[in-house]
Amino acid sequence: MERADAVRLLNQLINKDLVQVAHAHGVTIFKGGKKNKGWAGHTLERFLSLPLNSSRAPNFGSWELKSTSLVRSKRDGSLRVKETIAITMLDPVEITQKEFEESHLYNKLRKTLIVARIHENQREEQSLLHSIAEFDLTNPALHRALKADYDLIRENVRQGNPLSGRLGKYIQPRTKGAGHGSTSRAFYARPVLVAHLLNIAPIRFDDESVVSLK
Repeated sequence: MERADAVRLLNQLINKDLVQVAHAHGVTIFKGGKKNKGWAGHTLERFLSLPLNSSRAPNFGSWELKSTSLVRSKRDGSLRVKETIAITMLDPVEITQKEFEESHLYNKLRKTLIVARIHENQREEQSLLHSIAEFDLTNPALHRALKADYDLIRENVRQGNPLSGRLGKYIQPRTKGAGHGSTSRAFYARPVLVAHLLNIAPIRFDDESVVSLK
C-alpha cells in the first residue's frame, strides 16, 4: 500500500473512536487485566488491511507508521503530546561519516507517517483519532532546524563526548533498550516537534530561539 492511499484511508478515522475501530477489527486492548500497549498501532494496521507487525513502527516499504498519544491539560483542556517518538537507532560510525541529507535519520524522517490519538484515561474507554502528520523536509525552516540538531549530535560524537537527552531542540539522542546499562542510542522526536507537526502548537523557527505560536 502506498502512503498516499494510507493517508486517504486514515483521514476517514479522524474524530472517530479508535477503541470502537479496535473492537470491529478484533484487536484486544485488555487481556487478563493487562493492557496491550500496542493496540492503537495494531488497530491502524488492521484498518489498513495489513498483517499485524510486532514492531512498534511497522515498515511498509516506502513509508513507516508511528502512532502517538495526546493528553488533555487538567487546567484548560488543551492537548499536548504525551511523549517523545523514537525515529531510528543512532549509529556513531554512520553519523560521523554522513551529512544530514545522506543520513539514515533523514531517510527515516521522510518515510514516517504519524497518527495521533487522544488518550483519555488508562481504562481506554474512548480514544478519538486526532490527526495525521508527516515530516515535511521540503520546508526550509524545518529542514534547517533538524539539520542543526543532527550536526550538534554529530559533533559531540566526533569529539567523543557522552550523548545526553539534553542535546537537540527537536531531535534528541537517548538510550534505547532494556536496562539502565544499555549503551544503544536512538534519535527521538521531542514532543515540541511532534506538536508542531500535528498543528497543536505550531513553532516559528529561527536561528536563535524557538517561539510557540500558540
